[in-house]
Amino acid sequence: MARFTVLGAGSWGTALGILLAEQEEHQVIMWEFLPDVARQLAAERVNRDFLPDTPFPDALKVTNDLDEALHGAEAVLIVVPSQFVRSVLKRIDTSRIDHPIWINCAKGIETETLQRMSEVVEETLGEDARSRYVVLSGPSHAEEVAKKLPTTVVAASERIDLARRVQNWMSSLYFRVYAAPDVIGVELGGSLKNVIAIGTGICDGLGYGDNTRGALITRGLVEIARAGTALGGRPETFSGLSGMGDLITTCTSRHSRNRYVGEQLGKGRTLDDILQSMHMVAEGVKTTKSAWKLAQSIGVEMPITEQVYNIIFEDKSAREAVQSLMMRSLKVEHS
Repeated sequence: MARFTVLGAGSWGTALGILLAEQEEHQVIMWEFLPDVARQLAAERVNRDFLPDTPFPDALKVTNDLDEALHGAEAVLIVVPSQFVRSVLKRIDTSRIDHPIWINCAKGIETETLQRMSEVVEETLGEDARSRYVVLSGPSHAEEVAKKLPTTVVAASERIDLARRVQNWMSSLYFRVYAAPDVIGVELGGSLKNVIAIGTGICDGLGYGDNTRGALITRGLVEIARAGTALGGRPETFSGLSGMGDLITTCTSRHSRNRYVGEQLGKGRTLDDILQSMHMVAEGVKTTKSAWKLAQSIGVEMPITEQVYNIIFEDKSAREAVQSLMMRSLKVEHS
């Protein structure tokens, strides 16, 4: 019997916990940070805040005790917002756990350090954890996974044997996992697409049409790939599930929190008002700042990211930002 720990009981953590617990010979324990919420989840056997129509399988347990959650785990899924990954991992005493595989499911770049999640894992948990690291990413809204709608993602690790182990653990009739070796590319694709999704949502909120949306997605992918390859990602990764696949889904889906934030900005609402009205975290807001800082530090041109940053953090009007993009100096497309 394989034992899994899921750190985080939001929508994605809950969906993955249920997915794993439905597999034969799997035992899953999900850790929730807030004691009252953990008790509620354990008693009601459903996450009413995020996935109210999907009851927990018998093999899924819930706890607020981190040591209890990690005891005997063969794999640990990190499913907390990226800006909280470090603080959660710093609470873990690695001497008390038996070398699990660390499966990161958070999509973001740490704002203060500009580190990817694999770098945060190594810095907080050590080289052993980094050598047993896998990132899971792709077009995968929790709401659809919970409904068992066909979904395909990628598990990437520098050790392809670990990626294949995760692939075998998590694949099911409705959840297909591909294995890949490009950790850097998969992490950056999953993070940066949220910034482009905000930009696409802004254009939707302004009332622009399909032409605009298609342009934002296409040119957004160009700058994601430009930054990703500059940082060591493989070019082909960005045309795959964690690149183009996740970008299209996040930019067009009604489930996308980041597209929603952008749409509301385009309609004239303030960022504070939007975020206060949301129950879930839109990773792209803080990732926009990280991505903008990262682009400056490596000298890579990311014009859409720059304008999304200007709208969110510099109070630039959305229409003016779009005009700035349209009036940039003319380019040869693939130069």
